[in-house]
Amino acid sequence: MLTSFVDGILCCLTGKSANVVVPIETSEPADGFEFVEVKPGRVLRVRHIIPERPAVTEQMTGEGGSVHCKRKITVYRNGQLVIENLGDIMQSELLHCQNGDTEPSNTVEVDLSDYNSSTTSTVTPDPNAAPPPGQQQQPLPRRRRRKPKRTVVIDCERKISSCKGTHSDVALFFVHGVGGSLDIWGSQLDFFSRLGYEVIAPDLAGHGASSAPQIAAAYTFYALAEDLRAIFKRYARRRNILIGHSYGVSFCTFLAHEYPEQVHKVVMINGGGPTALEPSLCSIFNLPTCVLHLLSPCLAWSFLKAGFAHQGAKEKQLLKDGNAFNVSSFVLRAMMSGQYWPEGDEVYHAELTVPILLVHGMHDKFVPIEEDQRMAEILLLAFLKVIDEGSHMVMMECPETVNTLLHEFFLWEPDSSSTGSKPKQEPNKILPNNVEAQPTAESKPKDK
Repeated sequence: MLTSFVDGILCCLTGKSANVVVPIETSEPADGFEFVEVKPGRVLRVRHIIPERPAVTEQMTGEGGSVHCKRKITVYRNGQLVIENLGDIMQSELLHCQNGDTEPSNTVEVDLSDYNSSTTSTVTPDPNAAPPPGQQQQPLPRRRRRKPKRTVVIDCERKISSCKGTHSDVALFFVHGVGGSLDIWGSQLDFFSRLGYEVIAPDLAGHGASSAPQIAAAYTFYALAEDLRAIFKRYARRRNILIGHSYGVSFCTFLAHEYPEQVHKVVMINGGGPTALEPSLCSIFNLPTCVLHLLSPCLAWSFLKAGFAHQGAKEKQLLKDGNAFNVSSFVLRAMMSGQYWPEGDEVYHAELTVPILLVHGMHDKFVPIEEDQRMAEILLLAFLKVIDEGSHMVMMECPETVNTLLHEFFLWEPDSSSTGSKPKQEPNKILPNNVEAQPTAESKPKDK
């Protein structure tokens, strides 16, 4: 605490931020670590593991199943969002939330002005119904036809197949959030690389061992998104799965929107609702950098308390091993104030046609469960799974459970039966209610 106080005083006097993160001095990749220069002088540390796969005599692409998406999205000037699923193409492979029920051709009307009321329905009086005794039938008021502010029509068909570790055209991208590093994915990187998957996990600028520019503009959403675009284009295969946590979910959404043909599936872990990003004007992170540095021990303790369901020695060690919340006060302030992304609104998310798994830790104090439920309602093809024992850092608290859910989602594919027959409820089998269950024999690659 005394050291932090002295560093904060020096920070105020010199105008420089303490504890600036700099890249590790090495030019040779070790343990799968590489250093990629995304822009001149802007270097990101990336963990890239290409496992040794057994010889495959046949092309293991899988038959998969086709998902035909046709929906109309209308935004009205009063803040109302109407999503119309058109035609008879919405079969049981297009699922919402936990139950996996069939979503028929319908219209979902969402009032954006009231966040807590995600879906609203209006009851129209029956003009043929008899009025109550003693009352005269009142004429129905004429409703003025609303003029939409924006209308988007989506009509596409995409093929979704199982992604196994033996597929050489599959890559997994892991993106952390504010204050994290690629080390928070340690359990997932080891687990999936052992199963034969190629994994890629970068450190965002100013985090982990990536370079930390000393200008605030280097940490805006758009600057970080362009960094990840460069990483994606460098390592992408034919089928790519994006896994994001917290703020990293927004970057995964951005990449899935930009590269719909290359992104096969997306996993959103405690990412929150489908709202446009805008920095808060009344936030502790708007304080001067030197003040934030003085408060860094309190901020770290608050993050431990809010990010984990339990705050014991195990959780403190996980935080230390994951190199999480170990960024300079300047980077932390710039990251929070740079979260400006007006394009990422509800319509932007509703346009996604990629299958998405939503994972939420029940004890998360940063992201309420209502926000992930809202996200599941907006997305076309979404699965929401809640882990009772987890919090915001659920992939570190419950690694076995998270790994099981992710692996089963990677192996899921829609039913490939004919259009006339009723498809099977595949995701009910893939995403069981008992999240503590270990991977079944069907989930594990046969060669392992």
